[in-house]
Amino acid sequence: MEHTESRVCPMGLAGGLDSIIRRLVHNPHTILAPNVREGMTVLDFGCGPGFFALAMAELVGPSGRVIACDLQEGMLEKLRSKLKGTPFEGRVQLHRSNQKELGLAEKVDFILAFYVLHEVPDLRRLLADFANVTASGAQVLVVEPPMHVSARAFGQTIKQARECGFTPVQGPKVFFARTVILKKD
Repeated sequence: MEHTESRVCPMGLAGGLDSIIRRLVHNPHTILAPNVREGMTVLDFGCGPGFFALAMAELVGPSGRVIACDLQEGMLEKLRSKLKGTPFEGRVQLHRSNQKELGLAEKVDFILAFYVLHEVPDLRRLLADFANVTASGAQVLVVEPPMHVSARAFGQTIKQARECGFTPVQGPKVFFARTVILKKD
């Protein structure tokens, strides 16, 4: 994915992405539990310091796997530090996307894209990559902040997702967010 530094969440804000206050507002288990189950392979796209990745690792259980993907090596390092010595260390694979493509070949059952798609300049390309790595029947949960993404822009994201083979369905209610679940046709 081609990013410009001004569009990507800066490393200096990583602490805020993983705060106790955020956990109260965006409880990872509440948001993910309806869609992430034991044994799944899931992708946390734009994982940052791992706010959702650890909850995903819990939900997929020992037979599942989490691919935590971020453009910034610093974010992946923060997550690597959190994982060290935990039961989730072998369950979470860290993956650094490059600036042109997602760079994954394996199929996943679920993708989380939380407050990140608005940072991607070539959204059509990313959605096509999501379509290539999702198994039939897989879901993508898209959550975007209304302060950065207008209703019109969110509608454009949904339109592009349809063009890539996804069917939009109602997403969960998430505080201060626009949501949609994209189902792989």
